[in-house]
Amino acid sequence: MLKQIQDALRQADFDAVLITSPQNRRYATGFPSSAGVCMIDAKGGYLFTDFRYIEAAKKRIGKGFFVDMVRRSYADMVNAACRQDGVKTIAYEEGFMTCADYTQWEQALEAKMVPMGSLLGDLREVKRQEEIDCCIAAQRIAERALAETLPDIRAGVTEKHIAALLEFRMLDYGGEKMSFDPIVVSGKKSSMPHGVPSEKVLEPGDFVTMDFGCTVEGYCSDMTRTVAVEYATEEMEKVYQIVLRAQEAGIAAAKPGVTGAMVDKAARDIIAAEGYGACFGHSFGHGIGIDIHEQPVAAPRIQKKLEAGNIISAEPGIYIPGRFGVRIEDMLCITPDGCLDLTNAPKQLTICK
Repeated sequence: MLKQIQDALRQADFDAVLITSPQNRRYATGFPSSAGVCMIDAKGGYLFTDFRYIEAAKKRIGKGFFVDMVRRSYADMVNAACRQDGVKTIAYEEGFMTCADYTQWEQALEAKMVPMGSLLGDLREVKRQEEIDCCIAAQRIAERALAETLPDIRAGVTEKHIAALLEFRMLDYGGEKMSFDPIVVSGKKSSMPHGVPSEKVLEPGDFVTMDFGCTVEGYCSDMTRTVAVEYATEEMEKVYQIVLRAQEAGIAAAKPGVTGAMVDKAARDIIAAEGYGACFGHSFGHGIGIDIHEQPVAAPRIQKKLEAGNIISAEPGIYIPGRFGVRIEDMLCITPDGCLDLTNAPKQLTICK
């Protein structure tokens, strides 16, 4: 990513970027760490980190980066790099840096600090093929975990048990870590979009909503499937099919040049026409990459247009408080002439027995 960031810098009104967040540091260098500072200017990139990471960083980070171990302070090392490269203005990540950190950096740096704005965010929105491939690899792991967990979904097991099986299998099949804490909610709890797995026991006639994913090379997968235990009532089947039709409509609308609001509306109109508009309170989708929630977003009032290389979720839902909920979620990659559904898991209503 070094060249892409340097290309973007040529259009900016600052000389360098100071990257302190773990997400953007990994994006820029390809190296994961909990500590470190990255600086990039027209002449090259720098990664300063501590003793715990220095050996691995020097082995992994590619050409164009100078990697060194922090000694007295990160600010001293950034100042030295700025003096060497003639950097007068350096942009900071205002979306990540705390007020306390900003004050400390601003007092220590010789270069003038200015907000970075959307420079890194804009780059991260449009995925390169290798980034897309990582998301796909993570998705295949999640799908395998689901396929092998479905036989374990039956009356008498707990939500926590199913969540633990999904998590174990994703790690066992190659996931680095979870994209987020898995959501497994059943019965009346399935009406809570982000409910927390509990000791609740699955019962016949329950919907079970599972929202989960893992990472590969730092890139996330995200999927949701809703299944029924032993049987589904006529109403449950009806609501499920409405959500599926809404998702398919949103997927069909997703293509370059279409706004996030237009994609959301394609799905939302179907749910509203069936009388469940008030039961769909979140957006149709969000961006997925190094962060599980990033730009772009497919939601009402979002006028930003999608472009090829975006990865977004497709996750409409209907949630009837105190009764049940349904959500179906895939990952979409926007292509030059439409979109590609990156999710292979079946979407027909599954009855687990």
